[in-house]
Amino acid sequence: MGAQKFWLIKSEPNSYSFRDLLDETDQTAEWDGVRNYQARNFMRDDMKIGDGILFYHSSSDPLAIMGLAKVVREGYPDFTALDLNSIHYDAKSTEDNPIWYMVDIKAEKEFEEPITRDELKNTTGLEDMMLLQRGSRLSIQPVSLLQWQIITNIAANKGSGK
Repeated sequence: MGAQKFWLIKSEPNSYSFRDLLDETDQTAEWDGVRNYQARNFMRDDMKIGDGILFYHSSSDPLAIMGLAKVVREGYPDFTALDLNSIHYDAKSTEDNPIWYMVDIKAEKEFEEPITRDELKNTTGLEDMMLLQRGSRLSIQPVSLLQWQIITNIAANKGSGK
């Protein structure tokens, strides 16, 4: 088993918020509907049980990390790609040759105060964070151990953690 990895996942809160994850049975959800090959590859090949997740609200005010989650099921075929009634349906994906993958995630901790993108931009040590790079739109991004530690320390210092 390899070393634990860390990720940031983006979600538009009007589609699926961190609060929605907290409201799920067992606070666990399938992270389905991702239709970007690089993000798919991360889920299919790299995300492992126990990996840490920063849950980020995009297209919101403010843009912010809302809490922590973890991977509880490794990559498996995204069945929404096969569902004709799903907005994520993909006619090219089949049971024998799935194109899209998903993981299951579980909420770990909601931050009392979200950590805003502006706070992240002004924090030493996060300059190379993918989220903060110009033009970075990927919905699943790797986070380094140092970046994870800095961000979880910010949360702890803000009195976060319900």
